[in-house]
Amino acid sequence: MKLKAWSVLPQRLDRSPDTGRNVEEASSRIGVQHTLVSRLSETEARIMRGMTKRGRAPSHARAVPGKALVSVVDDDESVRESLPDLLRELGFSVQAFASAGEFLASSHVASTHCLILDLAMPGMTGPELKDELTRLGHAKQVIFITARADESVRRRLVALGAVACLFKPFSEQELRAALDVALPGS
Repeated sequence: MKLKAWSVLPQRLDRSPDTGRNVEEASSRIGVQHTLVSRLSETEARIMRGMTKRGRAPSHARAVPGKALVSVVDDDESVRESLPDLLRELGFSVQAFASAGEFLASSHVASTHCLILDLAMPGMTGPELKDELTRLGHAKQVIFITARADESVRRRLVALGAVACLFKPFSEQELRAALDVALPGS
């Protein structure tokens, strides 16, 4: 199955009941500009309560026993909804979090095998979260994702121990290559 490159578009896309059924749908749904919001949106509040508009657990809240757990931490709601769909298609169990604080407060810190972190988030940034996990004795394999294509930033992050730093839009192949390094044999 071929994928289009992942992109960040200035639009908001809603989930339909059968969204995320295949990789092509997942890759085409990334959207929404990064914005700082002083309070939780209605959708974010529903996600934190563990339900969608239809009253069921959101797709990013389902873990699959026996598969490597990849946790996605990104303040962009569309990334938290779409990237987990792609990761599941690639065979991983996935959890998604809106912030570093939400991830640190979760029960998934110890069980996470690999983190996919947005570089720039309100509050604690991706690199700060990586450092905090190391300080707490929970060092993880980390793949950073960012909309800011800066080779010097990529080199610095990799030199500090990140598996990779992918620039949005990134392809399924780039993501898979980074995951193969982070989780060999997965």
